[in-house]
Amino acid sequence: MSSTLVFVYGTLKRGLSNHRWLRGQTFVGEARTVAGYRMFDLGGYPGMVLAEGEDGGAIEGEVWAVDAEGLRGLDKLEGVAEGEYAFETVRLEGKWGEEVKGYLYLRSVKGCPEVKGSWAE
Repeated sequence: MSSTLVFVYGTLKRGLSNHRWLRGQTFVGEARTVAGYRMFDLGGYPGMVLAEGEDGGAIEGEVWAVDAEGLRGLDKLEGVAEGEYAFETVRLEGKWGEEVKGYLYLRSVKGCPEVKGSWAE
């Protein structure tokens, strides 16, 4: 069975509130995006967006190998069908290349506080 490498940066990380959604999946390693992303507190969970211009930084997270069933669950959690997040390629530092995907927030972050670096609950 094939799997997809997924970068998680918020409540899905080990030890946090939604980590159970990754039960049965394989932890691959810790990772960090290249500069060019921003993360916002959306009220108990984060949203990562592509930065405009020179405003972006690097976001810390984890890479998981997720099977098709796991991806269906994550898409549901992240509201992909409702247009809350999009599952897209995420550029990471180091060895990862273009193989890793992640959930980018699609709605307005106006008025939401920015979180630098790493999400913690």
